[in-house]
Amino acid sequence: MHARIGIGGEIELELLNDEYYMRLALQLAEKSLGQTGINPVVGCVIVKDGRIVGLGSHLQRGSHHAEVHALLMAGAEAEGSTAYVTLEPCSHFGRTPPCADRLVAEKVKRVVVACTDPNPQVAGTGIEKLRSHGIQVDVGVLEQEARTLNEMFNSFISTRLPFVTMKSATTLDGKIATITGDSKWISGTESRSYVHMLRHRHQSIMVGVDTVIADDPQLTARLDVPSIQPVRIVIDSKLRLPIEARVVQDKEAKTIVFTTNQASIEQMMRLNAFGVEVIRCGEGPRVDLRRAMGILAEREIGSVLLEGGGKLNGAMLEAGLIDKIVLFLAPKIVGGADAPGAFSMDGFAKMSEAVMLERVSIERFGDDCCITGYPKRTEGRKTECSPEL
Repeated sequence: MHARIGIGGEIELELLNDEYYMRLALQLAEKSLGQTGINPVVGCVIVKDGRIVGLGSHLQRGSHHAEVHALLMAGAEAEGSTAYVTLEPCSHFGRTPPCADRLVAEKVKRVVVACTDPNPQVAGTGIEKLRSHGIQVDVGVLEQEARTLNEMFNSFISTRLPFVTMKSATTLDGKIATITGDSKWISGTESRSYVHMLRHRHQSIMVGVDTVIADDPQLTARLDVPSIQPVRIVIDSKLRLPIEARVVQDKEAKTIVFTTNQASIEQMMRLNAFGVEVIRCGEGPRVDLRRAMGILAEREIGSVLLEGGGKLNGAMLEAGLIDKIVLFLAPKIVGGADAPGAFSMDGFAKMSEAVMLERVSIERFGDDCCITGYPKRTEGRKTECSPEL
C-alpha cells in the first residue's frame, strides 16, 4: 500500500514497502546468475492492494524477461498494480519484444526501478516510454545492490571484455600448495561448496596448463540444481595439455585452449579430434592474455572465474585483467621457501606501489576466512605479461 496520510511517517512507510518488494525482486534475479549469458539478471515483483500477484525472473537468454513472467502470473490483476523491477525495462526489440510496451499494455499503474540500464545508448529510454504513457516511475530503490548484482554485465557493457573474478585459497603463510605440490585440501568443505556456486555464476572457468597437469580438475559446477556448465578455458603456450586430462576426455562442458603460433599442429589436431577448440593467440613464447579476453568477448563470454596458479594469476594481475578477487584464507601453515604462492610475478619495489583492493568484505566459511575485494585501477598498469604460461 502506498497511501499518503501526511508528511513524514507515511513516506518512510512507503519507502520501507518499496525496499521490501525490491529486495524480493533482487533475490529472484540472483538465482539466475551465470545462466543468462551476457544478458543481465533481472527480477520482477508485481503488487496490487498490498498483495503480491506476480513474480518473475529472466531465466535464460532469449526467453521471457522477468517482467513478462511476472505479468503472466498476475493476469488481470496487473491492471492498476505496481511493478518492482531490478533493471530498467527494455524499450527496444531484441530477441524478445520491449518489456516497457508490455507494462503499458497491461495497464500497470506504477513502476519502481532499482537502476537504469548501464548501456548509455539505451539508458533512460524505457523509463521515458513508461512516463509518456502516464505511468508513474520511481528510480533508485536499492540501486547499489542492483548494480552490484549485475557487476559482470555492467563491466562487459563498458569494457567489452569479460569480467574476471580470481579465486584462490591459501594458507596463513600465503601458500597454495606444499613444496611437493600437494594442495588437497587447503580450504574446508564449506569454502569448496561456495566455489561451486561461484562456478555456477560465471560463464567460464580459466586455469593454466600446469594446474591441469598437476590436479587433473573437472572444472565444472557441481550443484544440485539444473545449470548451464561454464566453458573451460586452459592457457597453454606450448600445448602441453595431456590428451588423457578430464577437460579433454569428458563431455561435461566445452573446452577452449589458448596457445601460441609456436604450438604443434599435430597436437592441435589431436585435441580437435576430442572436441577441444584450440585457438592460437600470439606469436609466442607467451599467450597474449588481453587478446584472449577479447576473443572470449567476441564469443559472448562475459565472465571468467580464474582458478589459476601463481604464474597465471600474476600475469593476469599485471595485465590489469582481474576485476575481482575472492581469496580463501585457511588456518594452516605449511612453510617452504619454494612452495608456490597465489601470485608469481616480479613484484613491486615499494609498498606504495602495491595493488590495493577496494570495497573489501570478509566472510567466514567454517574455519576459513574469505576476503573479497576489487583491485584499484591505477595508471601505468603493465599490459604485457612476463611469466611463461
